[in-house]
Amino acid sequence: MAKSLHEMTPQVLGQLFPIDIVPYNPQWNDLFLLEKAEIERIISPLSLKIEHFGSTAITNIAAKPTIDILVEIPDREEIKPVIIEKMKSNGYHYTLRKDSPPPYIMFMKGYTPEGIKGQCYHIHMAPLSHVGLWDRLYFRDYLISHPAIAKEYEKLKLELALKYKNDREAYTEGKAEFVTRITEIAKNIYR
Repeated sequence: MAKSLHEMTPQVLGQLFPIDIVPYNPQWNDLFLLEKAEIERIISPLSLKIEHFGSTAITNIAAKPTIDILVEIPDREEIKPVIIEKMKSNGYHYTLRKDSPPPYIMFMKGYTPEGIKGQCYHIHMAPLSHVGLWDRLYFRDYLISHPAIAKEYEKLKLELALKYKNDREAYTEGKAEFVTRITEIAKNIYR
């Protein structure tokens, strides 16, 4: 019997789901809108706001073809188990993310123990008070408004994907300084 995704080591996951950067696809926004409607169907009225973020939300740059979605949920602990159960019963893989304090809930779709099946989604859910997540919208908006900076980010991602094709943690860490620096610039402009 195949191991579940939770039982796999980062090395095995890196081999199963390598970093693959592909050219910009104008259908990414349509895929987001379809998934947004599905999330609303599953957990409404607990979804307060749903945003498309990450590289697939930025026009004309290459990206991993995974649609990142940020969902605002009420700041009440008792609703998290309800959301988790509803999402899991609709085929989403749940994980508790502790890398961006405070911990938040995340769901994935498209990943199986045999590899990627269909479109991949990362759905991050947290109250608006989780600034670590919601600050990502500043980064998105800045790159949309500054295409030359977006192209710098694209170049960095392509270099890191070559270097860390099977190491998602190293790939993400390699982007961290750029993302933090641009997010701070964006926050000073957009706040």
